[in-house]
Amino acid sequence: MNIEQSVASAPDATTQAHGPKKRIWIYVFLFTLTLINYIDRISLSVASTALREEFGISPVAMGYLLSSFVWLYFIALIPMGYLVGRYGPKRVNTYGIGVWSIATVCTAFATGFYSLLAARLVMGAGEATTYPAGARVVRDWMPLKERGMATAVFHSGSLVGPAVGAIGFGWLITTVGWRIAFVAAGATGFVWLAAWLKWYRHPSKAPWLSAAELREITAADAAGTAGVSAVAPLGIRGLAGSRTMWAIGLSHGCAVYATYFFLTWLPSYLQAEKGLSVMTSSMYTAIPYLGAAVLAIVVGRISDLVVSPRAAQAGGRRLVVGAVLLGSSVILLVPMLAETWAILLVITLSLATCASAISLNLSLVNDLLRSSEDVGTAAGFVTAVGNLFGLLAPIVTGYVVAGTGGFAAAFAVVGILLIVGSALSVFGARRPVG
Repeated sequence: MNIEQSVASAPDATTQAHGPKKRIWIYVFLFTLTLINYIDRISLSVASTALREEFGISPVAMGYLLSSFVWLYFIALIPMGYLVGRYGPKRVNTYGIGVWSIATVCTAFATGFYSLLAARLVMGAGEATTYPAGARVVRDWMPLKERGMATAVFHSGSLVGPAVGAIGFGWLITTVGWRIAFVAAGATGFVWLAAWLKWYRHPSKAPWLSAAELREITAADAAGTAGVSAVAPLGIRGLAGSRTMWAIGLSHGCAVYATYFFLTWLPSYLQAEKGLSVMTSSMYTAIPYLGAAVLAIVVGRISDLVVSPRAAQAGGRRLVVGAVLLGSSVILLVPMLAETWAILLVITLSLATCASAISLNLSLVNDLLRSSEDVGTAAGFVTAVGNLFGLLAPIVTGYVVAGTGGFAAAFAVVGILLIVGSALSVFGARRPVG
């Protein structure tokens, strides 16, 4: 059954106001976009042991490889946000996923460090469209009362993706080799792209959306912004001059550092410290990500329930961000634990609350911005600042592991940053932007 058939048979929003909404398809697009994005990101982490053995790559060099996709990703985020504001999320995201899927396939033909590096750089540039485009889709499609959960669903794909990628890549590597695994990952992106081109539209142009639900989307958003005057877009200069945006960005960076630490080094940690095989470590890597995906959506929904639209526009969601970042610092306990099950439990809790903070920060951006035209640029700005930390995470961890001979100090760095990020959010992200 395709989308048109499905929505045609669904009850009209006027007769089932509290029933399933047709915009559920937008949730599906958002979730699967980041899911595929992060399957491709974790692929090199899962294959790292095989690549190091085949090409003789050192731990420090592998740290640079693992971070390399962030280099152009970081540079391209703000320009991609601007392009989303000018051309819309559909066109920009189409080019983005096309480019990064081709780069993922090309990784299968690598012959050493530099060809792996080139493929990862191109992949990072393509992936820079994801979060600016996704944030604009949330702004266009979701009433303010749903944005916390919608953004959590969007970001939860980044948690399920590594779980699926870890298991799938682990299985493919052990059965047919790492090269075929990269081809399979890249091909998945083109399947998503075909569906996106066929069905995605702005809500005002979506033929499968009922007039009643369109009114619900726009009316609910209008009610949430009652009393707020329309303002001209600030652009990147105005956004970069906002203390609120910097507080969100730096808080985001602390959470992103932790996320990239898990994404790039968790499989290696389980293999090196716990003596697990590639397949077993892949399965154990998947467990925290799957648990975190569910918990992140729950936290996003709770934030929608406890923070009213008016409080959200005054920065009330920042208190939830601060609380979950503080909770995520439980990762400091990992070096003290001996049992694998206890380590996985703590990592799951830390990853879940860290992921919640990332999605809630993006919701906070939408809450505090007064111009929808700034959403793509602002999401690009926050994600760029955040991913500067993400760029450093694999490299710093590589040096720390090489210098100390273990992961204890690396976990300490993550925990301290999460506490700092909590304070930045609570005391810095207080004022509307614009």
